[in-house]
Amino acid sequence: MAIAVGSTAPGFTLKDQNGADVSLSDFAGNHAVALVFYPFTFTGICEGELCALRDDLSRYEAAGVQVLAVSCDSKNSQKVWAEQQGYTFPLLSDFWPHGATAQAYGVFNDALGCANRATFLIDREGVVVDAFETDSLGTPREQARYEAALAAL
Repeated sequence: MAIAVGSTAPGFTLKDQNGADVSLSDFAGNHAVALVFYPFTFTGICEGELCALRDDLSRYEAAGVQVLAVSCDSKNSQKVWAEQQGYTFPLLSDFWPHGATAQAYGVFNDALGCANRATFLIDREGVVVDAFETDSLGTPREQARYEAALAAL
């Protein structure tokens, strides 16, 4: 069961693609966070989703929202992918302990060892104000759903 809207978002500290620690608490009081869990680096649907975020990043910045993308892949593979795709937002590695952050948010897929496609919009106070998940790993999130989430801030 995913973390419910109105709940306090579980804290975390994960390595980004450059090896720097990124914590949810880094943004408290200053930025809302779009926490975007994706299953696998270097896969088509994930690439399409993250490229759409990359191409529309100014909308999130204008709304005071920091985009953080999270997968269970290693920071090394995320670094290569970020460089290839021009992702300027952090790609966070939930590699070890494997999937701990995805588990805390209730979106870890035990059968495949990856995060499900799920997004949590967390306000500046650390409260989940919107959350959505697709019904399968093969189903991309619709960008219109992100627009609705931003409107919840």
